[in-house]
Amino acid sequence: MTSSSDRSPAVDVRSSKTYEIRTYGCQMNVHDSERLSGLLEDAGYVRAPQGADEADVVVFNTCAVRENADNKLYGNLGHLAPKKAARPGMQIAVGGCLAQKDRDTIVKRAPWVDVVFGTHNIGKLPVLLERARVQDEAQVEIAESLEAFPSTLPTRRESAYAAWVSISVGCNNTCTFCIVPALRGKEKDRRPGDILAEIEALVAEGVSEITLLGQNVNAYGSDIGDREAFSKLLRACGKIDGLERVRFTSPHPRDFTDDVIAAMAETPNVMPQLHMPLQSGSDPVLKAMRRSYRQDRFLGIIEKVRAAIPHAAISTDIIVGFPGETEEDFEQTLHVVREARFAQAFTFQYSKRPGTPAAEMDGQIPKKVVQERYERLVALQEEISWEENKKQVGRTLELMVAEGEGRKDDTTHRLSGRAPDNRLVHFTKPDQEVRPGDVVTVEITYAAPHHLLAEGSVLDVRRTRAGDAWEKRNAAEKTKPVGVMLGLPKIGAPEPLPTVASGCGCD
Repeated sequence: MTSSSDRSPAVDVRSSKTYEIRTYGCQMNVHDSERLSGLLEDAGYVRAPQGADEADVVVFNTCAVRENADNKLYGNLGHLAPKKAARPGMQIAVGGCLAQKDRDTIVKRAPWVDVVFGTHNIGKLPVLLERARVQDEAQVEIAESLEAFPSTLPTRRESAYAAWVSISVGCNNTCTFCIVPALRGKEKDRRPGDILAEIEALVAEGVSEITLLGQNVNAYGSDIGDREAFSKLLRACGKIDGLERVRFTSPHPRDFTDDVIAAMAETPNVMPQLHMPLQSGSDPVLKAMRRSYRQDRFLGIIEKVRAAIPHAAISTDIIVGFPGETEEDFEQTLHVVREARFAQAFTFQYSKRPGTPAAEMDGQIPKKVVQERYERLVALQEEISWEENKKQVGRTLELMVAEGEGRKDDTTHRLSGRAPDNRLVHFTKPDQEVRPGDVVTVEITYAAPHHLLAEGSVLDVRRTRAGDAWEKRNAAEKTKPVGVMLGLPKIGAPEPLPTVASGCGCD
C-alpha cells in the first residue's frame, strides 16, 4: 500500500472505453463522483449509455456510515462477478469511504475487483486502472492524508446551471457515532481566493446557483486562523455578478455564530434555507455523542435565525436509539422538533459502526424500541412539515426551473422548480418554452408534506444565462452517448438530501 500524488497523469484510452459510476452517501461523495467522471473523460473514457448495463469500467464510490453499507457493496460486486467473467477487459474499481476503511479486505472478499482507492487519492483512478490492466493484478492504493485539494481535478458537472463548490474537506469533531473523521481526515480549508475564483469561473460558464460544501462548513477558517472566514465568504459571494443563489451544507451548531446569521440575512443571494443537524434533543445523549451544544443552545440558534430571516426553511438530522437513550431522552427530542418546527427532518435509526466509540457503549437499544420511537418521530415531523408547507399557500415565489426533479411531470404536464428556501414546487407548464435554469414566478395553491403546487398560470418567465448554458449543453449531449446518473442521492441541481437520510448524518 502506497501513498502518491493526488493527480495522476492522463491515460490515453484510444479505444473509447465506456464507464459508469455508482455513488452512495453524502453530497461530498456526489461531488467526488463528478470529479471521477471528469478524470475518466480527461483520460479518454466515454460515459456508458443510460440503462445499457455494459460499461467497460464500473466505479463504486462508497459510503461507510450506514450499517448495511458493507453488505450492499459486496452484494453489488457479487452481481457483477459473472458479467466480468464473461467480458474480458471489463474492470471494476471501488473508492470512497468504505474503500478507505476496508482497504485490502475488498480484494480478499471480491478478488475480481481491479482497483481500490481511497478518499484522499481519487485523482489516481485512471492510472490505477491502466496499471491493473497492464500488470493483470489488483491495485490497492490508499493515501493516508490529502496531498492536493480535489477541486484542482477536472470535473464533469451534472448540472449546467447549478454546481457544488467544496470549501473544505475533513472534520475536526469527535462525535462518538461518526466514522467520517477517521476516513476523511482532519479539516483542511481551501484559500478563500481559490474558492471565489472557482465560483467566478462557474458563473462565467452559466452557473447561477452554487452550494458550498464541507463536512462542517461553518468551521471554515479554523485551518487558516480566521474565525469569521465563513461569514466573510458568504458576503464575498454576494458580490459576484450573475450569481443568483448561494446555499451551503452542512453546518454544526457548535460553530454557528451570529456573524454567519447576519451574513445570511444581509446578503441577497444567500438563500433563506438552513440545514442544522440536531441529532438528539436530550442533553445527556448529546453529551454521550460528544456534541458540544445542548438543547437550549440549539433552540437559541433557531430563534435567532427566524428573527433575522422570517421565511427561512430549516431542516435537520436526527438519530433515534443512540446507546443509553431513555424514553425521557426521546421525549426531549420530540420537544425540540415541536419547538423548532423544521420544514424537513432526515431521520436515522442508530447504526452501530465498528471503530466508533458508540459501538462499544453499554445500553444498546433493542431494535423493536428503536423502530417504535422512529415511527413516532416520523409521524410528528410529517405533521409539522405539512403544516409548515400550508403556510406557503397564497405566496408568490420565484422558482429556478429544475431538471428531472418531478417524477410525474410528464404525465401531469407540469414542470418543477426550487423556491428560494429550496422547497420543491410543481407548476403548470406555460405556453412559452421554459428551460432548466430559467426562473418563473408562480403563486402557490396547494401544499403536501414534501412538495408544493402552483396550479394556476405562470405569472412571469425570465430566461437566464443558466438556461442558455443548459440549452447549449443539452444540444452537445445529443451528439454523444447519454450520461448515466450517478446513484443516490441523485445528481443535478444541488437539492435537499433524500427524504430518508441526509447522507452521512454525522454533521
